[in-house]
Amino acid sequence: MTDEAFPSESGSPELDTMMLIIKSFLEHLEYTLGKDKYSATRHDIFNALAYAVRDRMVERWLDTQQAYYNEDPKRIYYVSMEFLMGKTLENSLVNLGLLAEFREAMNSLGYDLDEFIEREQDAGLGNGGLGRLAACFLDSMATMGVPGYGYGIRYEYGIFRQNIIDGSQVEIPDNWLRYRNPWEMDRQEHLHPVKFYGRVVERKDTEGNTLFDWIDTEDVMAMAYDTPIPGYGTNTVNTMRLWTAKSTREFDLSFFNEGNYIRAVEKKMLTENISKVLYPADNVPEGKELRFKQEYFLACATVHDVIYRFHKQHEDLRRLPEKAAIQLNDTHPALCIPEMMRVLIDHHRLDWETAWNITTRTFAYTNHTILPEALEKWPVWFFEHILPRHIQIIYEINDRFLTAVRTRFPGDTGKLERMSLIEEHWERKVRMANLAVVGSHSVNGVAALHTEIIKEHVFKDFFEMYPERFNNKTNGITQRRWLKCANPDQARLIGDTIGNGWTTDLYKLTQLRPLVDDPAFMAQWQQVKRTNKDKLAEYILKHNCIQVNADSLFDCQVKRIHEYKRQLLNVLHVITLYNRIKANPDGDFVPRTIIFSGKAAPAYAIAKLIIRLINAVGDVINNDSQVGDRLKVVFLANYSVSLAEKIFPAADLSEQISTAGTEASGTGNMKFALNGALTIGTLDGANIEIMEEVGRDNIFIFGMNADEVEDLRRRGYNPRDYYSRNPELKKVLDMIAEGYFFPANRDLFRPIVDSLLNQGDHYMLLADYASYVACQEEVSRLYLDREQWARKAILNCAGMGKFSSDRTIAEYAREIWDVEPFEVHPVLEYRQHDVIPD
Repeated sequence: MTDEAFPSESGSPELDTMMLIIKSFLEHLEYTLGKDKYSATRHDIFNALAYAVRDRMVERWLDTQQAYYNEDPKRIYYVSMEFLMGKTLENSLVNLGLLAEFREAMNSLGYDLDEFIEREQDAGLGNGGLGRLAACFLDSMATMGVPGYGYGIRYEYGIFRQNIIDGSQVEIPDNWLRYRNPWEMDRQEHLHPVKFYGRVVERKDTEGNTLFDWIDTEDVMAMAYDTPIPGYGTNTVNTMRLWTAKSTREFDLSFFNEGNYIRAVEKKMLTENISKVLYPADNVPEGKELRFKQEYFLACATVHDVIYRFHKQHEDLRRLPEKAAIQLNDTHPALCIPEMMRVLIDHHRLDWETAWNITTRTFAYTNHTILPEALEKWPVWFFEHILPRHIQIIYEINDRFLTAVRTRFPGDTGKLERMSLIEEHWERKVRMANLAVVGSHSVNGVAALHTEIIKEHVFKDFFEMYPERFNNKTNGITQRRWLKCANPDQARLIGDTIGNGWTTDLYKLTQLRPLVDDPAFMAQWQQVKRTNKDKLAEYILKHNCIQVNADSLFDCQVKRIHEYKRQLLNVLHVITLYNRIKANPDGDFVPRTIIFSGKAAPAYAIAKLIIRLINAVGDVINNDSQVGDRLKVVFLANYSVSLAEKIFPAADLSEQISTAGTEASGTGNMKFALNGALTIGTLDGANIEIMEEVGRDNIFIFGMNADEVEDLRRRGYNPRDYYSRNPELKKVLDMIAEGYFFPANRDLFRPIVDSLLNQGDHYMLLADYASYVACQEEVSRLYLDREQWARKAILNCAGMGKFSSDRTIAEYAREIWDVEPFEVHPVLEYRQHDVIPD
């Protein structure tokens, strides 16, 4: 291969770009992978293609790093245990503005770009909404010119791949790094030691100050892997830095020198287990300890890296809050707070007051849950055994904080107990949410209702103490991924009609509202939806062997399987529809295809049993000739970003039916609405704000609101009252309990019914059942009028401007981080010198 084969100038910029792409692709195939056209596998072709795309990102990436170093803007560090990135190839090409060019170049070589977009495996770095939100935020920060970094863990295995075998969830390893990850670059020069165990020794310095030495520790090295995050239509390419655990030379040699080679290898394996798997099983002590170590591993490496970067240009750590903002994505990274204090006090010899001022001004905390069981608490003995210096620091933080509480609220011992960082029950625990609130200058919820609940209930005492810290930042999604990539036909229709300004300003979708009276646009909109439904129907036939009617209403509930998300309420409605069809086989019913997808935590028995029930109900209904194609039930296995990108564009109805007052925000509701699905939901999370934006007439709302839920709970909720009074509900529950859907083991699903009738129905499914069923009847009536349905779908899409993550990030930048957008210019001379590693 010679440069002469690829002339630098042809007179056509488009041709020059295509030739450069081809040259880059072929060179990577030959020189990076050592293959030619005869020996290259499809996997080799994908990797060579990915490297060619990465080359285009690296040019802008180096410019971005050098610009940040030269101009020294304030940097944002977004710390999250999850980043659910999905596939990178197509999203990167879209953001770089090179999708058409790469498609043409690959086509000229005889390859179909779409085949390789589909071939890519989702990165196993996250599980659900928390990680997907983090991914959207990274995209928006890069697009908006916010100097941002994502910090996480480079899990070798994702949470798990979900197989459905005989109707049950079966977990298999998600070894997403089995083959190379072409998007990342290892940074072996960025190694930070992370200490565990050991003991703390106090001593005095020459001036009589007390110093603390954490000694006899077991050390792990955190090594950085960087992935470029390109902004859309901009030269900015930010960085996601993921840490992987490496054993230290000292560890290996100490055993090796004793002649115990096997022990040396075992120790290396145990050390590197820290970054092995996302969410180790936490139903056993070993899994809990590993999760705790993961959280500190991330916190320690990140804090040291932030300070390392700061010190490249500054010496006075009192200026750290001017140059760095660290956002904690939920409580998982809350150990960053005591770690920052440890570094400032023990390493840099700052006094407590100065160190605490720096820490609280640097950190901000995002709360993502109001469920008590989801607010992390770690046993004090974990700290004493694994992080002995940190528990000393936490005790000191707590002592000083409670002194302030006593001064502010004298005599209120109840408040002291509730606000303490230490829970003094039979097993003493550190309340990580309390630590995050006390150690941050900002605490935000992720939807208007959620923020009010954390102010009035979850953190009521803290809100009374620090009202200025609390604020709302309603979640958002990136329209580049969730419309432009996921639904290219709808994106193209919108762009051809109102222009493409919506890709960076989603509020421009309001220009669609007048088009509901345009018959031509309406017809094109309906055709796009039908095409997407045909594609999903083909996927269902291929993967589930179920033939569904693409004219039926595609009713979708896709999210983590959890009791509070109430997939079970949806199942009760499915069985109700089935019973109505069986009772009136010749009746006129609106055809429905009800689609579920989502993973249950491996140790969450009742959630896994709900999956089993969904599939058992589906087996009965889908094989009943009397029902035919009027009702189908489908469970799509292994829910992921790439599967979501197939479901959202095809959905007619979006199920957002959590018990009011339990869902913090939700982002699936936004993705569905952006893709033209109507929402059926409770007044929970961001559903309320969606209703405000799209109009009450364009959303289906049912059930109790949060205040009514609390009122009923206070008055005494008896689910058997609803069971006894509603014959349809009683029949449905009896069928489940008596084994109608699984005659081989008639008691299999009895625990589900017991949880509703005999264990309190905590999430009040039976109280909302009648309202839900009535609302679903309204859904069916509207679906019969396809023109009115399409009209409301367009208005839903048109009302999604508020729910861009660009808007969310702009609010974080302005109201929490105090950072201005930064424009990166492609200055050639940056690359004429050694780039300062960032």
